[in-house]
Amino acid sequence: MNEAHITPEPSGNTPTGTAGYASPADAEPGSLHELVLQSLDDDQAQETVTIPLEGKSSIADHMVIASGRSSRQVAAMAQKLSERVKQGGFGPVRIEGLPAADWVLVDAGDVIVHLFRPEVRTFYNLERMWGFGDGGNA
Repeated sequence: MNEAHITPEPSGNTPTGTAGYASPADAEPGSLHELVLQSLDDDQAQETVTIPLEGKSSIADHMVIASGRSSRQVAAMAQKLSERVKQGGFGPVRIEGLPAADWVLVDAGDVIVHLFRPEVRTFYNLERMWGFGDGGNA
Protein backbone atom coordinates (compact mmCIF):
# COMPACT_ATOMS: atom_id res chain seq x y z
CA MET A 1 0.00 0.00 0.00
CA ASN A 2 2.13 2.83 -1.32
CA GLU A 3 -0.59 5.44 -1.57
CA ALA A 4 0.21 8.73 0.10
CA HIS A 5 -2.59 9.95 2.29
CA ILE A 6 -3.08 12.82 4.65
CA THR A 7 -4.82 12.22 7.94
CA PRO A 8 -6.24 15.46 9.35
CA GLU A 9 -6.44 15.57 13.12
CA PRO A 10 -9.44 17.15 14.84
CA SER A 11 -8.51 20.55 16.16
CA GLY A 12 -9.81 24.05 16.57
CA ASN A 13 -11.07 25.03 13.12
CA THR A 14 -10.88 21.77 11.21
CA PRO A 15 -14.08 20.93 9.33
CA THR A 16 -15.90 17.98 10.81
CA GLY A 17 -17.53 15.13 8.94
CA THR A 18 -14.64 14.69 6.51
CA ALA A 19 -13.50 11.14 5.79
CA GLY A 20 -10.01 10.23 6.96
CA TYR A 21 -10.01 12.18 10.21
CA ALA A 22 -8.12 10.66 13.09
CA SER A 23 -7.59 11.64 16.70
CA PRO A 24 -4.59 11.55 19.03
CA ALA A 25 -6.12 8.29 20.28
CA ASP A 26 -5.42 6.79 16.83
CA ALA A 27 -1.68 7.32 17.36
CA GLU A 28 0.16 4.56 19.17
CA PRO A 29 -0.27 5.15 22.94
CA GLY A 30 2.88 6.51 24.52
CA SER A 31 4.41 7.30 21.12
CA LEU A 32 6.17 10.49 20.12
CA HIS A 33 3.45 11.00 17.50
CA GLU A 34 0.73 10.87 20.18
CA LEU A 35 2.67 13.31 22.37
CA VAL A 36 3.04 15.75 19.45
CA LEU A 37 -0.66 15.59 18.58
CA GLN A 38 -1.70 16.03 22.21
CA SER A 39 0.66 18.97 22.68
CA LEU A 40 -0.68 20.73 19.58
CA ASP A 41 -4.26 20.04 20.65
CA ASP A 42 -3.54 21.43 24.14
CA ASP A 43 -2.10 24.58 22.56
CA GLN A 44 -5.14 25.04 20.27
CA ALA A 45 -3.36 24.41 16.99
CA GLN A 46 -5.65 24.73 14.00
CA GLU A 47 -6.11 22.45 10.99
CA THR A 48 -3.68 19.80 12.21
CA VAL A 49 -2.90 17.06 9.69
CA THR A 50 -0.62 14.04 9.84
CA ILE A 51 1.12 12.69 6.77
CA PRO A 52 2.46 9.15 7.33
CA LEU A 53 5.99 8.82 5.95
CA GLU A 54 6.94 5.37 7.22
CA GLY A 55 8.14 3.30 4.28
CA LYS A 56 8.04 6.36 1.99
CA SER A 57 10.85 8.49 3.37
CA SER A 58 13.79 7.95 5.66
CA ILE A 59 13.52 11.43 7.22
CA ALA A 60 10.77 10.48 9.71
CA ASP A 61 7.77 8.24 10.33
CA HIS A 62 5.25 11.11 10.46
CA MET A 63 5.00 14.70 9.28
CA VAL A 64 2.57 16.86 11.22
CA ILE A 65 1.40 20.21 9.83
CA ALA A 66 -0.60 22.70 11.89
CA SER A 67 -1.44 26.40 12.00
CA GLY A 68 -1.40 29.00 14.73
CA ARG A 69 -3.41 32.21 14.69
CA SER A 70 -0.34 34.45 14.98
CA SER A 71 3.46 34.38 14.99
CA ARG A 72 3.36 34.56 18.77
CA GLN A 73 1.16 31.45 19.02
CA VAL A 74 3.30 29.56 16.47
CA ALA A 75 6.45 30.33 18.48
CA ALA A 76 4.81 29.36 21.77
CA MET A 77 3.52 26.06 20.35
CA ALA A 78 7.00 25.19 19.05
CA GLN A 79 8.72 25.99 22.34
CA LYS A 80 6.16 24.09 24.43
CA LEU A 81 6.32 21.12 22.06
CA SER A 82 10.11 21.07 22.39
CA GLU A 83 9.86 21.06 26.20
CA ARG A 84 7.19 18.33 26.22
CA VAL A 85 9.19 16.09 23.88
CA LYS A 86 12.27 16.42 26.07
CA GLN A 87 10.25 15.83 29.27
CA GLY A 88 8.62 12.80 27.62
CA GLY A 89 12.04 11.19 27.28
CA PHE A 90 12.26 11.46 23.49
CA GLY A 91 15.45 13.53 23.56
CA PRO A 92 16.21 17.06 22.41
CA VAL A 93 14.63 18.57 19.31
CA ARG A 94 15.89 21.03 16.72
CA ILE A 95 13.84 24.12 16.00
CA GLU A 96 14.25 26.33 12.93
CA GLY A 97 12.43 29.57 12.16
CA LEU A 98 11.67 30.87 15.66
CA PRO A 99 12.78 34.50 15.18
CA ALA A 100 10.06 35.31 12.62
CA ALA A 101 7.75 32.39 13.54
CA ASP A 102 5.90 32.51 10.21
CA TRP A 103 6.96 28.91 9.55
CA VAL A 104 8.64 26.95 12.34
CA LEU A 105 10.11 23.50 11.79
CA VAL A 106 10.36 21.23 14.82
CA ASP A 107 12.54 18.17 14.16
CA ALA A 108 11.76 15.64 16.87
CA GLY A 109 13.40 12.73 15.08
CA ASP A 110 10.65 10.29 14.07
CA VAL A 111 8.13 13.14 13.83
CA ILE A 112 8.73 16.33 11.84
CA VAL A 113 6.37 19.20 12.72
CA HIS A 114 5.68 22.24 10.54
CA LEU A 115 3.88 25.10 12.31
CA PHE A 116 2.61 27.97 10.18
CA ARG A 117 0.71 31.19 10.26
CA PRO A 118 -2.35 30.50 8.03
CA GLU A 119 -1.27 32.73 5.10
CA VAL A 120 2.19 31.18 4.98
CA ARG A 121 0.75 27.66 5.13
CA THR A 122 -1.54 28.43 2.20
CA PHE A 123 1.38 29.80 0.18
CA TYR A 124 3.67 26.77 0.65
CA ASN A 125 0.88 24.14 0.64
CA LEU A 126 2.99 21.25 1.99
CA GLU A 127 -0.05 18.98 2.21
CA ARG A 128 -0.38 19.04 -1.56
CA MET A 129 3.33 18.48 -2.11
CA TRP A 130 3.33 15.36 0.10
CA GLY A 131 -0.18 14.18 -0.72
CA PHE A 132 0.14 13.79 -4.50
CA GLY A 133 2.48 12.02 -6.90
CA ASP A 134 2.73 8.68 -5.13
CA GLY A 135 -0.15 7.10 -7.10
CA GLY A 136 1.12 3.57 -6.48
CA ASN A 137 3.92 3.66 -9.04
CA ALA A 138 6.80 1.79 -7.52
